[in-house]
Amino acid sequence: MSHGMQQQTCEPRQVAVFDYDGTCIDGQSGSLIAKWLLRNGYLTPRAVVGLAWWGFRYKFHLPYRQERSRELIFGVLRSRDADEIHRIMTQFHAEVLESEYRPRAMEEIARRKAEGCATVIVSATFEDIASEAAHHLGTDGFVATKMEKMPNNHYTGRVEGDVVAGKAKVNAVRSWADEHLGSGVWELAYAYGDHHSDIELLGAAREPMAVSPGPTLKKEAHRRGWPIANWKAD
Repeated sequence: MSHGMQQQTCEPRQVAVFDYDGTCIDGQSGSLIAKWLLRNGYLTPRAVVGLAWWGFRYKFHLPYRQERSRELIFGVLRSRDADEIHRIMTQFHAEVLESEYRPRAMEEIARRKAEGCATVIVSATFEDIASEAAHHLGTDGFVATKMEKMPNNHYTGRVEGDVVAGKAKVNAVRSWADEHLGSGVWELAYAYGDHHSDIELLGAAREPMAVSPGPTLKKEAHRRGWPIANWKAD
């Protein structure tokens, strides 16, 4: 630059992203809510069979449609309006999920916040659950799966856009950061995940962390030299 002045640049805002199921909590919110809905009389036998079959295919890496499990749950809830479904999800979070949070996840989120990072929960779970999770964990935001809503405040039972899983997690985080922090002024510094579907998210971060990983992610973490942490209760 002229007059001997040096151009000043601002450091990008650091973003730390945390997967939810199996990372921040023990277990999977999808299977936990299905069991809770069944105990409380919300699920039909047909929906239970459909969810069990979907879970089997998911567990053993067989072909499956991400949207199907969400459609089954919202299919039996679609007669209720969005406000009532929000109350149901909030009650589920309070009764079940609040006891499943991992202390080490909460400590890591607090540590990254203290460093000045923007902290974000990213999950394939429903938005109402992710919203409660973000409040409980104290993160700056969340991205989760949206369900399609009609003008009468009822849901159609279909997913709106993509289920926030796999590559869609990376896209959703980018959209959140661009909207809330500004395009081109942030960096995905840290990412935490436990499942093979988190590989693309971890690969997009400067510093990935495989948290209590399943066998597929554990193998990939060793291959790429990613650090592995155990956040399960001792």
